[in-house]
Amino acid sequence: MNKILIVFMHEIRTTVLRKSFIVTLFLIPIIGFLVTIIIGNSQSSTSTSVIQNIFTPKNEVKIFGLVDQSGIIQEIPDNYQDLFVIYPNQPEGEMSLKSGKIAGFYVIDPDYVNNGKVVLIKTDFDPLGDDLSWQLENMITEQILRNDPQIVNRIQNINNFEIVIRSPETSRDPESSLTFFLPYIVTMIFYVIILGSSSLMLNSVTNEKTNRVLEILMTSISPLQMLTGKIIALGLVGLLQTIIWSGAGLILLRISGRTMNIPLSFQLPTSILFWGILFFIGGYAFYASLMAGVGALVPNLKEASQATTVLIIPLIIPLMLISLIIDKPNGPISLFFSLFPPTSPVTMMTRLSAGNVPIWQILLSLALIFLCSFLVLRSISNLFRAQTMLSGQEFKLKYFFKALLGMENH
Repeated sequence: MNKILIVFMHEIRTTVLRKSFIVTLFLIPIIGFLVTIIIGNSQSSTSTSVIQNIFTPKNEVKIFGLVDQSGIIQEIPDNYQDLFVIYPNQPEGEMSLKSGKIAGFYVIDPDYVNNGKVVLIKTDFDPLGDDLSWQLENMITEQILRNDPQIVNRIQNINNFEIVIRSPETSRDPESSLTFFLPYIVTMIFYVIILGSSSLMLNSVTNEKTNRVLEILMTSISPLQMLTGKIIALGLVGLLQTIIWSGAGLILLRISGRTMNIPLSFQLPTSILFWGILFFIGGYAFYASLMAGVGALVPNLKEASQATTVLIIPLIIPLMLISLIIDKPNGPISLFFSLFPPTSPVTMMTRLSAGNVPIWQILLSLALIFLCSFLVLRSISNLFRAQTMLSGQEFKLKYFFKALLGMENH
């Protein structure tokens, strides 16, 4: 355990104190904040949502119902007649929703002034939400804006917003790019984070091999201890990076809701962050172990970069099938690739951001990826026993897979 701790502390210090890592860690969120502020300042309060302008077809008009139990809105203003229709009660709104007359309807709580609660009822799940939340907020503002600070604060911040999904299955409009935008972004970010964090392991092993540090380490520590220390350390570094970037992203979405008039439902459930951390750990451990194996066999970092092309193919598969996964998140293809360990981290995160996923599938996927990561780590550690003899030899994919299957002596 002491030897693992020594390796762990060395990797933490070496990676975290590197200038390039520090700059990358904080520069990306800073750029995001600057872009948000610039766009927000250049946009008037009555302008159309930036996201909707870009991704929503101009000829697509969706009507939403409104059940105002607070009595704030007696009639729809002229400039909102094409967007909202008033219903006297919730049952009538439900009937219109089922018949397809409206895309959804809002229910304003009777005690809205005190609790700010607005419920949006829809027939399908859509993380971006082709809804009119910010238009509703503006309409309420126009109707009841007074000099009372409490009321002004409440109508400008609907902080108790709830979405109720009537259908467990996702029904999506293939003509709307808005439907695919957020899951696509989640997929790309998760792909980059896993690949980037795993590459830290490749760089570490390759550099230490080139400098003959690994050969010295192998005389005083077992390969499994060394890999365990490296994976835990670099995994925590990658997790720190993920948390900071994810937190910055959530803050940006909240800020964007005010500065850029992005719909209030333009956000992911907080549970996705929890599952994202677990799938990151599993996916990172799996690919970091593979990267360590490549680093043990290649003579230099240049050949290592070429060899990793084959290893990242499973990560690319969800990107190639992203439209299918988003459109049918609970389809057989989506289910298979979310349970197949090499593709499961990215695929499952895509499914979670695109629709409702049964909890048993999430837990099974996690169990498989963690089990597979453990087995791969045990197999890869065997490569380092003969590492000093392999130094300088050309990387052979055939040998790598033999080692992975426990046949390295053949």
